[in-house]
Amino acid sequence: MQEARDLGVLAKDLNVSVRTLYRWKDIQLGRVKKVREPKPHEKKLEEEIQRLKQSLANRTLEVDFFKGALQRVKARRQRNTATGEEASTTKSED
Repeated sequence: MQEARDLGVLAKDLNVSVRTLYRWKDIQLGRVKKVREPKPHEKKLEEEIQRLKQSLANRTLEVDFFKGALQRVKARRQRNTATGEEASTTKSED
């Protein structure tokens, strides 16, 4: 990240307060020994966020798997019909 000359602009870009930036700086420099414990409702929210992230990751893997499978099926069908042969599935006639 480029050096920011105006902390107000940086804070706005990160959607945090300038005070938060200074707190983060103090934590990184070791000036703050104890970070406050999260409140009970914050803990529950963090757990929910982690659960949702895991669920999203699982769904993303599933989508990627099915996209790959669909691409392989399409490629196989194109190979089968490239020489004028009929596809492995037939359309129903009305």
